[in-house]
Amino acid sequence: MGRKRSWFCAQSVPGFWVVFSAIASLTMAVQAFTGTYGINYGRIADNIPSPDEVVSLLKAAKIKNVRIYDADHKVLNAFSGTGLELVIGLPNGFLKEMSSSEERAMNWVKENVQAFLPQTHICGIAIGNEVLGGGDLELWGALLGATKNIYKAVKKLNLDGVVQITTAHSQAVFSNSFPPSSCIFRENVVQYMKPLLEFFSEIGSPFCLNAYPFLAYMSDPENIDINYALFESTEGIFDPKTNLRYDNMLDAQIDAAYAALADAGYHKMEVIVTETGWASRGDENEAAATANNAKIFNYNLRKRLAKKKGTPFRPKNVLKAYIFATFNENLKPGPTSERNFGLFKADGTISYDIGFHGLQSSSSGSSYLSLENHRARGLAGSLIFSLTASVVTPLLLLR
Repeated sequence: MGRKRSWFCAQSVPGFWVVFSAIASLTMAVQAFTGTYGINYGRIADNIPSPDEVVSLLKAAKIKNVRIYDADHKVLNAFSGTGLELVIGLPNGFLKEMSSSEERAMNWVKENVQAFLPQTHICGIAIGNEVLGGGDLELWGALLGATKNIYKAVKKLNLDGVVQITTAHSQAVFSNSFPPSSCIFRENVVQYMKPLLEFFSEIGSPFCLNAYPFLAYMSDPENIDINYALFESTEGIFDPKTNLRYDNMLDAQIDAAYAALADAGYHKMEVIVTETGWASRGDENEAAATANNAKIFNYNLRKRLAKKKGTPFRPKNVLKAYIFATFNENLKPGPTSERNFGLFKADGTISYDIGFHGLQSSSSGSSYLSLENHRARGLAGSLIFSLTASVVTPLLLLR
């Protein structure tokens, strides 16, 4: 086992940044995820707001933790100087190339990470998305090599104390997930998962899980209480092995992941939810995909995360989750529900009210700060934060 780290993002003047990075990689326990609430900023659409407008939207909503699925330079430039903490993605289509060449991995990190630090708070790189358990077996074999080569590049550039390396898994990697304590990794996944877990354990990375009570409920609506999926009042389920009771499905899904990790020998690895959400509209056979259900789920999820508590099986591991997604994305393939997970509509207005506000035009007398003022505050605040980060623990605020 190597040194354990947790992670965060710092921004500062260039000279201090070099010193801070070196100190962070050697001595500091740091956090990439501020608070408990984050969001996925997907862009498979041709009608959503510009990246600059998205920055204004997220800052007004006080959502600081953001994940994207690529490393688009327009987005990285828009996030520069904002203080928002960004996890970028290495798309699945790059895995084979990065696995086969350390040089290409180094070039990718230089062009898409190093070139934008420290002004853009790039806290992490997600290597692929839902690779294991997916349909392309060649990618299964390439995932570990790509992960190691990207990490080697990050480390050689002295960014390993600032930029975290992860990959997100779907629930397709699990077997026997009910009750939660019975969950294990699928037999055909284990040979790929265990070396990956060993490497993540060495570098201090968490297990990232895409967990959707919506999809679980849709797969078996006759036998699952929708209130259990929506965090509403219900008798829940009882796990006879652990004598634990679950009053909501998301906690059960997370503890199933913890059980699988424990079975594989990784009792101390943290689980972070990298995607969860509820569709507000669907096809005729997607009756649960309604605006009211989406509102209930996301409102109750905010309350759940605001409690800053763990799950029944891991009560000391505070639950952290990225919501899927920022916008409805009109170009996503698949059923109608796939295009309607956004907390916001394509025009920037809210899909339903859970306490956020949509974009407002300048003529409407918006009370929000302009993007320029936000950025000015972000630069000043980040400089102060960088100079005090080594002695002050960052406050964990709900985002």
